[in-house]
Amino acid sequence: MSDSGRPVDLDALVDEFLRHLQTERRLSPNTVSAYATDIRRFAGFLGRAGIDPRKFQRPHFLRFLVHLREEAPAGKAGEGKRGMSARSAARNVSSVRSFFRFLAREGVVPASPVAEVRGPGIGRPLPKYMTVTQVERLLDAPDSTPEGIRDRAMLTLMYASGLRASEVVTLRMENVDRNAGFLRVFGKGSKERVVPVADRALEELKTYLDAARPGFLGKKVAGALFLSRRGKAITRQTLWNRIRRWAACAGIDERISPHTLRHSFAGHLLAGGADLRAVQAMLGHADIATTQIYTHVTPEHLRDVHRKHHPRG
Repeated sequence: MSDSGRPVDLDALVDEFLRHLQTERRLSPNTVSAYATDIRRFAGFLGRAGIDPRKFQRPHFLRFLVHLREEAPAGKAGEGKRGMSARSAARNVSSVRSFFRFLAREGVVPASPVAEVRGPGIGRPLPKYMTVTQVERLLDAPDSTPEGIRDRAMLTLMYASGLRASEVVTLRMENVDRNAGFLRVFGKGSKERVVPVADRALEELKTYLDAARPGFLGKKVAGALFLSRRGKAITRQTLWNRIRRWAACAGIDERISPHTLRHSFAGHLLAGGADLRAVQAMLGHADIATTQIYTHVTPEHLRDVHRKHHPRG
C-alpha cells in the first residue's frame, strides 16, 4: 500500500494502469489509446486542482464533471464551445472508474471512491428508417442489367429479412432454402439464426440465380451467393455504394445505408402488429431491449390514424 505521507507519482500510476490494460486485459491499441487520453486528462485535472488521488472523494468528482462539461478545450471532435459532449464525458467517467478500480487493486487507495458513479445520461437516438413508399421506390430502382438484377435481389432480401451488411456479403449458396423459404444466417459472434424470406424476395433471388449469377461466375466456382462481375463475393463497400446509387435514382434524398433497410424491416413489422419477440429472433438480437428501440410509432401509422380519426382528415 502506498504511503499516504509521501507525494504520489501520478504519471507513474497512469503508466502502470496503461501497461495493465495492454498486458493483462489485452485491450486493443486503439482502446488503450482512448484510455490514455482520458486518464491523462484526468491526471492533468488532479494536478491543477492539487488533489492527491489517494484523497479523491465524490465532491472532487463533481468538480471533474464540471470541468469536462465547461472547461474542456474546444475544437476537438465531439467538443465545442461548451466543452465536451455528453457521450465523450460518459466515456471519460468510465475510464476514471476503471483507473480507480486498478488503484484499489494495487492498494494505492483502500476502495474506489467512484465505484457507484455513472456518467452523464446519453439519449439513445431512434433508428432511421424509410417509409413503405420509399422502400418500394428503392426496390424498383435497379435496372435490368446483370448488376441491376443482382442489386434488386440483394435489396429485396435485405428488406425482407432484416439482414446486416456483413450477413449479406457472407451469404453462401447453401444458406438459402428456396423451397422452404428460409435463410441460415451467421450474425455477430458467428451465431446462427434461421430467417424467413418473403415470396417477393424469393422471386427476385430466383431471377438473379437464373439470369445474372451464371454470367458473373463464368467458368469459375464460387460458393458466395452474391457475386461481383469478377465472380468474387461482393464486398461491403460495393454494397454500400450500390445502395447509395439506387437511392439517388429513386429520388430519395436521405442518406440510405444497409442498416436503414434493416431498421425499416423491423419498424414496419412492428407497426404492422408483429410480436416483439419474433422480431428479436429474426434480427438476431441477444437482448430484447435492443429490439424495443423499434417500437416507436412510424410517421405513416400516425398519418393513417390522423386520416381515419381526425374530424377534418
